[in-house]
Amino acid sequence: MSEAVPAPLADPAPSGARWYPAPDALNAVAQVAQDFRAAFGRAPDGVWAAPGRVNLIGEHVDYNGGLCLPMALPHRTFVALALRSDDRIGLVSRGLPPWQGRRAEVAPGTVDGWAGYAAGVAWALTEQFAEQLDERRETGFDAAVVSQVPIGAGLSSSAALECAVGSALDDVLGLGLTDTDAGRAALAAACVRAENEIAGAPTGGMDQAASLRGRAGHVLLLDCRDFSVRPVPFDAGAHGLAVLVVDTRAHHALVDGQYGSRREVCEDAARRLGVHRLAEIDPAGLEQALARLDADESRRLVRHVVGEIERVRRAAALLDAGDVRALGPLLDASHASLRDDYEVSCAELDLACDTALAAGALGARMTGGGFGGSAIALVEGDAATQVAERVSGAFAVAGFDPPAFLLAVPSAAAERVA
Repeated sequence: MSEAVPAPLADPAPSGARWYPAPDALNAVAQVAQDFRAAFGRAPDGVWAAPGRVNLIGEHVDYNGGLCLPMALPHRTFVALALRSDDRIGLVSRGLPPWQGRRAEVAPGTVDGWAGYAAGVAWALTEQFAEQLDERRETGFDAAVVSQVPIGAGLSSSAALECAVGSALDDVLGLGLTDTDAGRAALAAACVRAENEIAGAPTGGMDQAASLRGRAGHVLLLDCRDFSVRPVPFDAGAHGLAVLVVDTRAHHALVDGQYGSRREVCEDAARRLGVHRLAEIDPAGLEQALARLDADESRRLVRHVVGEIERVRRAAALLDAGDVRALGPLLDASHASLRDDYEVSCAELDLACDTALAAGALGARMTGGGFGGSAIALVEGDAATQVAERVSGAFAVAGFDPPAFLLAVPSAAAERVA
């Protein structure tokens, strides 16, 4: 979601560190149901929720067919939805302009702003499951949205919206996609189409996979060649650690061209190297592959992608072995590569990582698409507040907007909640 009011912050602690409120599902369900009744004058058919995500490691590799390790957050987007007797769609969300239109008229280039992420899912389901939908493919619906996923923070607020709407439509239309992992993978693919083709953000599918297929207590080893997943146990708390998320408050958007331009360079490099996607390059032959590319930007981006995929493999192996503390250097190396080769970091992200490390973090990296958004730091569990205070102080000295914090705990996937 590229247009929205930032999520409310908790009262600053005496230190000045600002924390997002802990997720409150009961309150969110009540709010979104109330908003639905106020907007549409009737009760919703139900309420569905889908989580945002944070990526432990594996950035800008999804659209290159690589591996990544995302996890679903406890922070969710809630959607109250009910079918209509006509083909119209009505959408409301606090702090955002309402939207209305006909379902049959939703197509690439027709819906602007936040509504494209929601209405686009209906379009994608029609495109992908027209035969199963039969006469219901033009059925309209009303929906109200309440989100606890920080917006513009690189934590996949857009995918959370898409997947909550997708789960709701799957349920009320009787498609049964959320009943199996294969069905959830198909629903995730539809949500990706909504984001790519209706909202115009050229993302690669990691976010939707995490939101629809995540598992509590696990990260997902996601292979973006075929979008197969393997849940990998990840319980930082059991090792005395925590994953601190730093929302730099430097606005993050994926529809301004910078994300897409890097994807285009990667796709061009793959063509020049005679592979379908960069993930097919053998790390042992990386230097030979780089020598075949003329442009320095292409070489840098390819070096990051191949190296990042290898870091994901090593991270998954460490988690399988229960060696969570050894992740730190891999996080650091990932950030250095994203900063220097992929050039998607920014001053706020670099300061957050550098300060966290100086305050004792085992490792830190930017997460998400970059150009702003969030960083993560693997910290001692009893030091999370101290690290947050140090980062807040560094931002104040630098004259940056105050950052905000939350703790990432691997959580459950999208589901019906009321």
